[in-house]
Amino acid sequence: MTGRKLQGEHMLTEAGRAEWMSRNAQASALAASPFKQDFPLLAARPDLAFLDSAATAQRPSVVLDAQKSFYETMNANALRGLYQLSFEATEAINASRAHVARFIGLKERSDVRDIVFCRNTSEALNLVAYSYAPTVLGPGDEVCITIMEHHSNLIPWQQACKRTGASLVYLYPNGDGIITEEELRAKIGPRTKIVSAIHVSNVLGVANDVKLMGSIAHEFGAIMIVDGAQSVPHFPIDVNDLGCDFFAFSGHKVFGPMGVGVLWGRHELLEAMPPFLTGGEMIDSVTEQGATWAPTPEKFEAGTQDAAGIYALDAALAYVESVGFEAMQARERALVAQCMRRLSALDFVRIIGPEDPDAHHGVVSFNVCTVHPHDVASILDMDGVAIRAGHHCAQPLLAHLGIDLCCRASFAFYNDSTDIDRLVDALKHVWQMFHGE
Repeated sequence: MTGRKLQGEHMLTEAGRAEWMSRNAQASALAASPFKQDFPLLAARPDLAFLDSAATAQRPSVVLDAQKSFYETMNANALRGLYQLSFEATEAINASRAHVARFIGLKERSDVRDIVFCRNTSEALNLVAYSYAPTVLGPGDEVCITIMEHHSNLIPWQQACKRTGASLVYLYPNGDGIITEEELRAKIGPRTKIVSAIHVSNVLGVANDVKLMGSIAHEFGAIMIVDGAQSVPHFPIDVNDLGCDFFAFSGHKVFGPMGVGVLWGRHELLEAMPPFLTGGEMIDSVTEQGATWAPTPEKFEAGTQDAAGIYALDAALAYVESVGFEAMQARERALVAQCMRRLSALDFVRIIGPEDPDAHHGVVSFNVCTVHPHDVASILDMDGVAIRAGHHCAQPLLAHLGIDLCCRASFAFYNDSTDIDRLVDALKHVWQMFHGE
């Protein structure tokens, strides 16, 4: 069973357009963003419509200040020195680790030990694929992922299956972008050892029901891994409520610095896994012929960590909490609805994915008829509009949709109606350049 192919492109229905038009009152509150002043790059570039937050979010000044403050006031190698600066750097990392645990719904003090700092989501997922997968996979076993996966949650499992002789099984969405329970039960079974899924698609913006996936996986003794790179910036996360066994995300997508990521795993799984990288700080003792490992999380954090980045991630999470997910979600939903309504009025634009704007968590992908996405993005850039164009590290999904490439406008709560106005005007410019109309 391969599932029903999701419609790749569509014109919005009259009913859908009327529904979104009724949201004018909410959309009108988006005329200007009170948050742009918090982000130095956006404050300094009022001419820029930044619509690529799904790739990387902008950083508020409190995050930049925190990173700078670390180097100015506590720059030392954490965990290694017995002097005051090193102690302060260690405390900064510990505080950030505890904050991350709370941010993803963990409540017990002991849960902090299950937060592993990595460089990004890709490294976190590779850690699981290299350290956990070989302990459970063999010939005849199966790893189940969705066709929506970012390459970071696809290639590691391709490679893990090749190394172990296991098979890779794909879950496909229906015409509304939903992976149904019927599809899940048709693909997840006694041979399944690992289910790994993106929480929110970086192309469609659709949220997968990872809680249901995990529940079915657990029926067969499989474990559930969630790629939260695109969900953490948009709505609250509680890993225990989701019922997953591993959860990964990147700091730079949740308004933190680049180069810092997080892997959370159930303690018994992390304890049983061998280290991913070896070297300094991840050992308990070393002899000429052997070594023993430090406990989790240090076992998976070889070498000098990006302590300043970890400290700044703490500030990013505090900033998100100060704004509040309720306010962020309301703005983002209204922005997406307004964008889809405006794009639907352009008869040369085709929106990709579900018609319901609430199904697009911060993401609106589209194509301009007869114009290559790279040309669209280049011309928009000349007009001060930053979008992403290409395969978005999701080539199997685009092939499933019957397209090679597409454009993507992605939103954060700091965007406003002016950014959408500039996007629409720039798209009209694209059409005029190619068609002289």
